[in-house]
Amino acid sequence: MYLKSLTSFFLVAVFVFIMYIVYTGSISTYDLVTGALAGIVVAALFSGITIKNPAKVLNPIRWFYTTVYAVKYFFYYETMAHVDVIKRILHPKVPVMPAIVEAPYTATSDYAITAVACSITNTPGTVVVEVDEKRKVFYIHWIYAVTLEPMEAKKHIFEDFEKYAKKIFD
Repeated sequence: MYLKSLTSFFLVAVFVFIMYIVYTGSISTYDLVTGALAGIVVAALFSGITIKNPAKVLNPIRWFYTTVYAVKYFFYYETMAHVDVIKRILHPKVPVMPAIVEAPYTATSDYAITAVACSITNTPGTVVVEVDEKRKVFYIHWIYAVTLEPMEAKKHIFEDFEKYAKKIFD
């Protein structure tokens, strides 16, 4: 149990440190020290609730799927969604047909469900407005709802997101 807690602490501290350095874009002494302190403090406060099974975090297959997902998401889905929304803004003849659609999800872990919901919300043109955990559905505001049928909406909006989130987190 102690080794598991120590591993969780270390993983959270390292992750926070890396994120701090990436987002500051600096490796000055000040930023290295501040990043290390931030990592230690955040790990002390949250490592017990953020990583339940450190072995999952260290699994290279999960890292592979994380990398594939990040590349597809940031370079394909985000780009295509931005282009679509920009066209709708700049060309008044491009239709807007907003609706709130219901779409079922099958992810089981809180992390996977959150990752899918955040991916949907971060993609321009869609926003998760409600998560019904009992019915296992998202309610999503969609800027151009091509369908109101739940399974079809899922295919159009987040089926690929969920596939990767389940491989990474479930």
